[in-house]
Amino acid sequence: MEEFEVSTASKKTKTVYVSTIFSIALVLLMLGMLGLILVHAKNLSNYVKENIVLNIIVDEGAKETEILAFQKELNNNAAVKQTQYINKELAQHNLTKDLGEDFVNFLGYNPLLSSIDVYLKADYANNTNIETLKKEISKNPIVKEVVYQSSLIDMVNKNINTITLIVLGFALILLVIAIALINNTIRLAIFSQRFLIKSMQLVGATKNFIRKPFILVAALHGLIAAFIAILILLGLLTYAQKELGEIKILENYTEFGYVFISLVVVGIFIAAISTWFAVSKYLRLKIYDLYR
Repeated sequence: MEEFEVSTASKKTKTVYVSTIFSIALVLLMLGMLGLILVHAKNLSNYVKENIVLNIIVDEGAKETEILAFQKELNNNAAVKQTQYINKELAQHNLTKDLGEDFVNFLGYNPLLSSIDVYLKADYANNTNIETLKKEISKNPIVKEVVYQSSLIDMVNKNINTITLIVLGFALILLVIAIALINNTIRLAIFSQRFLIKSMQLVGATKNFIRKPFILVAALHGLIAAFIAILILLGLLTYAQKELGEIKILENYTEFGYVFISLVVVGIFIAAISTWFAVSKYLRLKIYDLYR
């Protein structure tokens, strides 16, 4: 009979531990997905900003050697990510392709001018920095005109800032909810061990001696839960890349690594600290309070 009771108690304890691990894993999965969204949002923001084009129209009398030298000078600018030189022939080809017919045959000549498309680094893709760069570029004698869409840049930056604030606010709320859920899950798991905790205290065990094994087990559960969440996230990422090939432009394995490491740290820390508080609660209770 006694062996049966011990076996039943052992099964219940294992069931509680398994449910605790998976509950923590699901919460960490939500946090991990939000972390990946934040990473993607940052990379997507940079991708959009770095595809804003500053179009430099070159004077018709400029020699190609002068244009190429100017392009090299632009590439050395700290604000410039890359440049693309488009001569008259290439400009004609691109416009003909867009229009679907050869406009040169109709006009009798090619009215287009050579140009240099400048793509800026994300940190410099705002109207203030672009205006400064425009003034600097315009000083070159071969430059006829510098064209860019200031209203589009303002709209992009404003929308990105708004979305970032919303996502960060949502992340903070979700983090608080995650901490509360993990804490409640741990407290329920420790509740089933309250008589064991009090028994150890009654036979003379110190508080730290009693807490230590519970905290170590909780930390292990947090670690296992984090790895489960990471495996699910990797599966979701693999599936997303298979179905949506375009998101490969947002890949950043270093930042993904930070997200995964953060999940491990958060899982271990919250599980351990929640266990410390839960065990401490039952250490303070009187025996008759354990039955309430």
